[in-house]
Formats: sequence, structure tokens, C-alpha cells
Amino acid sequence: MIKKRNTTIGITMGDPSGIGPEIILKSFERSIIRNKRIVVIGDFKIMKSALDILMIKSFKLNRILNVAESSFNNRLLNILDLQLVDMHEFRPGIVQAISGNAAFEAVSKAVELAKRGEINAIVTAPINKEAIHLAGHNYPGHTEILASLTDTKDYAMFLYDKKLRVIHVSTHISLLEAITGLRRERIERVIELADGIMKKLGVAEPRIAVAGINPHAGENGLFGNEEIIQISPAIKKMKGKGINVEGPYPPDTVFLQAVNGKYDIVVAMYHDQGHIPLKLLGFNTGVNVTVGLPFIRTSVDHGTAFEIAWQGKANENSMVEATKLALKLSQ
Repeated sequence: MIKKRNTTIGITMGDPSGIGPEIILKSFERSIIRNKRIVVIGDFKIMKSALDILMIKSFKLNRILNVAESSFNNRLLNILDLQLVDMHEFRPGIVQAISGNAAFEAVSKAVELAKRGEINAIVTAPINKEAIHLAGHNYPGHTEILASLTDTKDYAMFLYDKKLRVIHVSTHISLLEAITGLRRERIERVIELADGIMKKLGVAEPRIAVAGINPHAGENGLFGNEEIIQISPAIKKMKGKGINVEGPYPPDTVFLQAVNGKYDIVVAMYHDQGHIPLKLLGFNTGVNVTVGLPFIRTSVDHGTAFEIAWQGKANENSMVEATKLALKLSQ
């Protein structure tokens, strides 16, 4: 029998002005998470202030300066204190550079720890792109930060929910660029990544559907020829490699077919094509996974929600699901 290793999950604090600290603390209250090896990477003062507002009494925070100091039991939550935030300058619910920088530095530290094997997976709380940019870190989002810090070239955004799984050919670029920049080689690689991640999730022979990019998947060139020139040849090549992939299918029906059980995962051509159906079905339960990195990374599939931050209102379900999925993939 193969013994499962003791998996240590590093959870980044996210933008401290947002709901990240709150959903981390609320998720640790849940017994399914509390009995795991968790290290929160961020700022102890922020996390302690959030704990006081939530009035959680079932566990305490354990301030540590390196992962080796961690104590794993369900009465303590380890906080790796990077001392990132001056509380005199900090403002909840506001876009500010100090919070953007804290979010970025927490992710950077998590990557460093994962590279050294001190943590086995990273779960990220939400960041704010404007705050990140104010702090001088010019990245479109988490996915691009992680790819840059690990020098990863082939990666994709994978959205996971029990009802639907979607992987994206392109994400944080303009719709015009998503169309004009569509390339057969990229579609082939994302189909491979889709096959790989579903096998990691226990699906022996994943059934993959590929969405078209035009209305009705182009209708044989009537509404566009991207399906003919780029998408169909990629599907044919991957089928030749033994991958169970079909398409391209009309985007307005293929996600429903997947939800109804015909397919295990859908390859979406651009950001909103995949995000809209996933968020409609699982806004509070969906998980964002960066596929192709040298370690496991999952995330909540929602933003910083400044309008409700530090008020005890945030829903932690997506953080719970992200942590559970990170544990599953790491095992």
C-alpha cells in the first residue's frame, strides 16, 4: 500500500483590504479544513485584527517566522508573518498600494517555499489588480505572476466545480487579441493540459469537448473560419495522439452538454466564454487552478469584494473547496 504523504498547504493572505483574511479564518473554522497542515502566508497583525472582528474563539493564531516553527493541530492556525503592513496606513475596503504590495509579496514567498519543498501546494486568496499595479507589480493577475516567478511558459487557467470543469486557451487579454491571436499549437497544448488535470482528478479517460470561438462554431465558415483553420486541425491532431477529444461545438450548447454529463471538461477559447457558465453555476463553490506550474496552485474563483470586506459577511465556501482540491491534487 502506498502511504499518503503529510501534505502542507500554504495559503496566501490575498489583498488584506479585501475579504481574503476573513474567508481564510472562516474556512479554518470548518472541521474539514482545520484538521489539515495549513500555513497562512502574510501578515500576523492583519490576520489577528480580522480574527478579533469575527470573534472566533475556537482556535488561536500561531505567529511563526519560518515554516519549521509550525504547530499543526486544530486549535492553532499558523501565520507566517512577513510583517508586510503598517497598520497606521492600512485601510479596509480600499484600493491601496500597501495592500497590493502585501498581496504580491505573500505570493512571491509562497512560490519560494514551494520551490524548496517546504509546502506542497499553494492556495491563493483574492488579489486586486489595480492595487497590485499601484504597488509597481505590473501583472494581469495571479496566473501570470505565478508563471513569471516559476519561468513557466505552457500553462492554462482551469476552473473546477462539481457541476462543470472548464480550461481556457486565453484569459487576461482583450477579446480582439483572443480572436486574432488564436493558434492551433496553443489549442493543442491546452487539450493536453485538460487531459492531464482530469487524470490527476481520477478520471481514467477524460471526455473533452472543445468550444468554437464563433457563433454556432462558425457554421462551416458562414460566421468565421477560425474553427476550420485553427481549432479543428488541433482537435484532429490530439485525437491522433489518443486523447478523447471532440468538437468544435457551438459555445451556446456545449457547456450544458457537459453539465448534463456528456463531457468531463470543456476547452473554452477565451476568458468570459468559460467564466460565465462556471460562475453562473458555482459562484461560491468554483475553484481556479493554474495548470502547468511545477507545483499545485488553487484559488478562490471570486474577487476581493471590497464592498463587504471586514464586515463578517464574506462567504468562505470557495476557499474551502480550493483547499480541499489542493489537498486532493497534492496527495
